[in-house]
Amino acid sequence: MSSEQDVEAKHVVVAPPVIAAGPTIANPGPLGLSAFALTTIVLSLHNVSAGMPVGSPNNIVVGLAFFYGGLVQLLAGMWEFRTGNTFGATAFSSYGGFWLSYAIIFIPGANIQGAYAGHADLLAHSLGIYLTAWAIFTAIMLVACHRSSIGMISLFFCLTITFILLAAADFYGNGKVKIAGGSFGIITAVIAWYNALAGLLTKESSYFTLPIGRLS
Repeated sequence: MSSEQDVEAKHVVVAPPVIAAGPTIANPGPLGLSAFALTTIVLSLHNVSAGMPVGSPNNIVVGLAFFYGGLVQLLAGMWEFRTGNTFGATAFSSYGGFWLSYAIIFIPGANIQGAYAGHADLLAHSLGIYLTAWAIFTAIMLVACHRSSIGMISLFFCLTITFILLAAADFYGNGKVKIAGGSFGIITAVIAWYNALAGLLTKESSYFTLPIGRLS
């Protein structure tokens, strides 16, 4: 090899390897919030006895709790893991699990209510413990979202109050407290829908956006 060829060889530019772009992951947040909001407002309207006698059955929510509030919200949580959003993944997966666990209470084959046959007071107390545990978890999520947005903080604050009131209603058998819990549940659902709409109305897809009061 001549010296001239040797110099040319030293100056050969090696092209960098082509890196294939990963698939675009859509924002699963609006889906998870919508699933939570719709299921919550249906149950909450029953809790406030909207247009129906006090104590009317609320089994109509079971299908929603299994498939929309439960399965769809759980899937939204799994997609949040894919986007790298730990908070969203934890919230949607957990509340999807909440709705699934709530729905199974009404399935005769699970024998959950059957185990309390003749002991309605014990069932109510157990439900109070169940709801108290979710109130604690929701309070933890409230603390965790303190730097997110006013919209998200409002959502978890109202949801915490909802769980506390519903737990108290079961512990003490107080119908008025249950109605108060249902009222906060309706407020919570509306806030969740607002946050969902804010996530859908992006600058790329809408002529306007909704403020959620971002804090970071």
